[in-house]
Order: sequence, then structure tokens, then C-alpha cells
Amino acid sequence: MTDTAILERTNDAAPAQRAPARKDDAAMLKAAANLTRDLNLPDARIYWADMLGSALLGYAALFAAMGLRSTPLALLAGLVAVLALFRAGSFIHELTHIKKGAVKGFRFAWNVLVGVPLLIPSFMYEGVHNQHHAKRYYGTADDPEYLPLALMHPWTLPVFLIAAALAPVGMLIRFALLAPLSLFSKRLRALVVGRYSGLQINPKFVRSRPEGEFARDWAWQECAASVWAIALVAMVATSVIPLRDFLIFLGISSGVMFLNQVRTLVAHLWENEGEPMSVTAQFLDSVNVPPPATLPVFWAPVGLRYHALHHLLPGLPYHALGEAHRRLCKELDTGSVYHASTHRHLSALVSRLAASTLTKRRISA
Repeated sequence: MTDTAILERTNDAAPAQRAPARKDDAAMLKAAANLTRDLNLPDARIYWADMLGSALLGYAALFAAMGLRSTPLALLAGLVAVLALFRAGSFIHELTHIKKGAVKGFRFAWNVLVGVPLLIPSFMYEGVHNQHHAKRYYGTADDPEYLPLALMHPWTLPVFLIAAALAPVGMLIRFALLAPLSLFSKRLRALVVGRYSGLQINPKFVRSRPEGEFARDWAWQECAASVWAIALVAMVATSVIPLRDFLIFLGISSGVMFLNQVRTLVAHLWENEGEPMSVTAQFLDSVNVPPPATLPVFWAPVGLRYHALHHLLPGLPYHALGEAHRRLCKELDTGSVYHASTHRHLSALVSRLAASTLTKRRISA
């Protein structure tokens, strides 16, 4: 399955007067391009050290949580596992942007060490996330990663988060049951590919069948994930893996997906009603949470704290975003729209989003 939830838009309010489309800020776009030309190459040493270190810490903490009998220590180990595996898993985002072969062997190693064990192989995101960055798709019904959450009912926000917490169970069903069965049914295969093969939040999005080299990547990743999912279920059923340890693994996986969904909740302002947007408008609908805020290191790792800047420069490697942000802040005056994308912290963003849904309900009452 995916972490998609069916969320309804508030549509009983009187239609608001549509604001004129925002034109692109040429000065900001030019500065962003000119000031970051030397930052575009990914540093393989940073990618490997960060990913491997995060994965090693995450799995060590996971096994510690399984082995510790002291509940407080086990909970602490579980928290470390969630944070570290979330960081390791966040490299799936980088895989969709760096050119294939730019960091040799990284895509394969990430899938073997993180993607397959956590049942989130990179094909679930590659091809999906890229469409989110397409200028003609962002914020429209064809964007797999966009919902106008700020314009929806208040109850959609908790549903949005709960769906993510249940995603690991859905992934087990998708890979252990649906994937093998779909080999014997073209109709089921079309459903699995179209509906259950993307880390998306738009319930209307349907994936196309993969082609060419990507189809081969999809095939081996899906096969590996299915073998692992079936083996995992079989080992639990035969008590090779104790039920307690399996539930801890599921709990930590749910924590990773839940934390990612919290991060997704505040990655954008979610205020677009489906119309195509200029690059500047997309930028302003996205969120930067730069220093001095410190907690984004944990809930928006691997450059995700600079999500608005990433939409401005999607090809920039994550480790260069901080320097790019500093250069732009220094170059652009305080009146530049660039600074409008900066927000203080997580709670302020959640409060803004929740208040927006409540306001829409008050208007419609």
C-alpha cells in the first residue's frame, strides 16, 4: 500500500475571489542561479559517510530496543532508532535528484541497506517525486505529492498523520501478498502499479507502467522487497523472530513514517487550489526552517529544512543547501521575496495550518 489517505476539501464555503497569479521574481531567480553554480556537484564522501553512519546507528539502536529489558532504556533506544533510520531513509529524496552514477553505487547500496529492509525501495519515490517538481504539475491535480490541506476540513490533518503510522503494515501487505499475486493477474498488476507503488499523498494520482532501464530497476527492487517481506512474515509465523521483536520493528518503522509525515505536513503551506503556479509562487508555498532553529536537524534532515530553496534549485545536493541559503541571504536585501519563505519552527507551521482549516470551516458555517 502507500501512505495515501482520502481527504476531502471543504467545498461548502462561498467561493473566494481568486488572487491574481504571482509573476516570477527575476532578480531572485537570477541570484539563485548565479550564486550557486559552484555548488552543484555532490560530494560522494559526505553521501556515503552520512548514509552509512545513520543506517548503522539506526539498526544498532533497533536491536538495542529489542534486547533491552528496561522499558525506559528500550524507549530511548527506540527513539534513537526512529531518528537515525529516518535520516537514513531520507536519502531516498536525494536519489530522485542526483544524476545516476554521480555517486557510484550509492543507489544500489541504499536500497540494499535501507530501502528493502524498511520496505521503501527507491522505485516507490523515483518518478513520483520528480513530477512534484515539474512546473506545470506542482500544486495541481496531477501532482502526486500535493493536497490543499490548508483548505480542507480540520479532521483531515489527524487522518493524514494516522495513515502514515499505518503505512508499514500496508507495505507488508503490498510486498508480501499483492506483489506475488499480481504476477498471475493483469488486472491486479495494473492496480498494484497504478495505486500501490508510490509514496504519494494525492489519492487521485495513478502511476504509469515503468519503462526501459527504470523498469529493470523497479523489477529487482520489488522482487527483493517481496522476498524480504515474505521471509519476515514466515520467520515471525514460525517463531524464528519473536513476536515482541517484530512488533518493535513495526513500531519503529511506524515512527519513521509518522515523523516523515509530520515533516511533509509542514514542507509546504498547502494553499494552492489546483491552478498552475509560477516558480516564485511554488517557492513561496514551500518552507525553509534555517538556523538558528535547531530541532529541524532531527525532523527535517538531509537538507529538508531548506525545502523552499530546494524547490528553487532542485538539482543542488543536500549538503550545499546551507551555503546556498547563506549566500542568498547576504546577496538579497530584506525586501526580497526570498525571505518570505523562512519560518521559525515546527509548532508555528502546524498552528498556521490548523488555524487555516478552522478558519475555512468558520467561513463556511
